[in-house]
This record gives sequence, structure tokens and C-alpha cells, in this order.
Amino acid sequence: MDLSIYFEEAAQVSAAFIIGAIIGLEREFRSKPAGFRTMIIICVGSCLYTILSKESNSSDRIASNIVTGIGFIGAGVIFKEGISVNGLTTAALIWVTAALGMAIGFHNYPLAIVVTVMVVIALFVLEPVQRFINKFHRVKDYRITLDGVGTNFKTELDTFFAHNDMTFRCIKTVKEKNDAVYLYRISSPDKNYDAVNLFLLKHKEVKSFEV
Repeated sequence: MDLSIYFEEAAQVSAAFIIGAIIGLEREFRSKPAGFRTMIIICVGSCLYTILSKESNSSDRIASNIVTGIGFIGAGVIFKEGISVNGLTTAALIWVTAALGMAIGFHNYPLAIVVTVMVVIALFVLEPVQRFINKFHRVKDYRITLDGVGTNFKTELDTFFAHNDMTFRCIKTVKEKNDAVYLYRISSPDKNYDAVNLFLLKHKEVKSFEV
């Protein structure tokens, strides 16, 4: 029995543990559905499956099954809140964490390290860049429900947007029971959305709105 093989495999899953922990810390810090322990288990599990697939000479089949299984887990953390979709970043991280575990399982440590560094940069270093961009340009969808048909509402809202130099488009107008519902897509610097919310809160014809 060559114990060196077992020590090598133990080192592989240990490396997967560390990489999963690094990525999981960021998700845990933001209180996301798939956090610290989940990312560790995903990375270690993918690494283990890859090691076993090499030993059984069925690496292609098991690798494809890992990708399929991770797809189901990723889909589970994506959810719709109002008209917004949340969890896409977490789902993408689950996907790349599994890939990192597989890379370690195939002894591709340099690639795993490079991709881990890229992921950490995207999560931590580039976040201020994204916030800076949002200060100048951010797209939001508003679903506005009126109390009644709102005869003058659309004209007043369009005038408000034009007065505040906001790019906007009315995507859909529907009638639900006796109420009119407008779906607007707005493009504007982040600071202007407080004014939009205040306008809608004060408007007497607005029954509710979602962002």
C-alpha cells in the first residue's frame, strides 16, 4: 500500500477546503443563502468526486454529473423578490467553487490559485468600482400600481423624469381588476432614486410600487 497516494489526496481535499473557505467567507459576511460551510462542502465534494472519477477511469461522466448537480444547487439560491431577481452572484460562485474543486482534483493547482485570486478580486476589490459606477448609472425596474386608472399619472410621471434628466421607458401597462399597473425601466445615477421613491410615496393616485 502506497501511503503517499493517500497523503497526496488528503492534501488535495485540504486545498479545496481552504479555497472553499476563502470564497465562503465573503458570502457569509453578506449573509447570503450559500455561506461559509456550504462553499467548503461544495469545493471539497467536487474535489473528492474528481479524485474518485480518476481512480475509476470515468472522469468525463462524473465531471458532467458534477456540473449538472451544481446547476440544481445554484438554481435553488436564485429567487424573485418583487420584480427583482436575487442570488445570481451566489449561484455563479457555487458554480465556480465546484470548478475549483475539480481543478484541484485534477492536480491543476496553478489554475485553481489564479482563478481563486480572480474571484476574490471580483468580490472584494471590484465592489467599490461597481458602487462608483452606480453613482453615475444604474438601471432599476419599477412596478407601480395605481388606485384606479390614474388618468393623469403617466403624464405627470413622464414629466417628472424629464425634469430630472432621467432616462426612462414604460415597458408595460396592464389593468388588474380596477387598477392600472405600470412597469417602468429607469436609468439614472443612484442618488436620483430617492427622489423617485418620494414622488411615488406622495402621489395620491399611487396605491403601491415595487423596485
